Amino acid sequence: MPKGQRLVDMKFEDLPISPELKRGITDLGFTEMFPIQERAIPRLLDSRDVVGQAKTGSGKTCAFGLPMIQRLDWKSRDVQGLVLVPTRELCVQVASDIGNYAKYTPVKATAIYGGVDIEKQFRDLRRGIQVVVGTPGRVIDHLERGTLVFDRLKVLVLDEADRMLDMGFIDDIEYILKQTPRRKQVSLWSATIDEHTRFLSRRYMQNPEMILVSEDEIAVEEIDQRYLRVADYEKLEILEKLIKHLGIDRAIIFCQMRETVDELTQQLKKAGFDVEAIHGQLSQARREQVLEAFRNWRLSLMVATEVAARGLDIEDVPFIINYEVPSDPLMYFHRIGRTARAGKSGVAITLVSFEEEDALKDIQSLTATSIKKMILPPDFLL
Repeated sequence: MPKGQRLVDMKFEDLPISPELKRGITDLGFTEMFPIQERAIPRLLDSRDVVGQAKTGSGKTCAFGLPMIQRLDWKSRDVQGLVLVPTRELCVQVASDIGNYAKYTPVKATAIYGGVDIEKQFRDLRRGIQVVVGTPGRVIDHLERGTLVFDRLKVLVLDEADRMLDMGFIDDIEYILKQTPRRKQVSLWSATIDEHTRFLSRRYMQNPEMILVSEDEIAVEEIDQRYLRVADYEKLEILEKLIKHLGIDRAIIFCQMRETVDELTQQLKKAGFDVEAIHGQLSQARREQVLEAFRNWRLSLMVATEVAARGLDIEDVPFIINYEVPSDPLMYFHRIGRTARAGKSGVAITLVSFEEEDALKDIQSLTATSIKKMILPPDFLL
């Protein structure tokens, strides 16, 4: 279950949506709605603009995806829906989710992002795509080439708007918005609602409905948070023994730097662990290959930089291990938010060297939830 939320009484079968959409979400095992879905979907179906405070894992993709598909003209092959997202990984995930919701409808979705062969994207767009999920840079690329037009756009979604603004996409977002019809439905989704997201909503949305369901992103009550004080030179040995001691067969292990990720991955491979690295310097094809293997349980351990901490929808990750404490305290919460999702429980363990104790204190000062000290058995290192 998403963090800090309870299931509500309303069910997907009660929604005024097509039988085809109901069949698609039934295939996915969806029955009851989460609060963000229960509050947002009826308003979006009613053509309202919406600002939703929601983070990855709260069910927001379904909250905006179902109404979007329902409101499109299924007979038209024009692009009628656009979802802007900050990262390639989120782009692929959202396009896949929308495709699953629309499984029994004629609606098709495609992912538009950089770092991959653009020719396939040309072919998809020529074939007729109703929903485009894209990163701002590649969407602009297609607009300038004339391979993407928004003359018939009906629904526009800004997903993880705060993240896109943090990454400096404000000018790109405004450029894209100006290429869209004046009359359209807009929804904006953000983990935090601040002056920048409010600026976008005031300028480009019509009297939006504010839906503030999510608690602050640092409310992570459902995660069992632990820390372990260790000397820096002990970290590798303790990590290996910890994985074996706890029987960890599925975890994301976070490091600060790409070099540390690569080095740790090689050390764990030498020790016989089923592990791969993921970071921003890998090719897009390689990153997707690692993610796909991890999602499908063909890979047990994934060692990652912050590239995997935001914008990825990976379920069933029972353990998050912080091999290094992040320098930005908020990044700690982004990292551990990869666990305890979609109704599952989760454990987050942070290895804290003496030099990192101040960073841990900064993290603890930001949340009312307890990060407990982990006590190892006396024979742990024997």
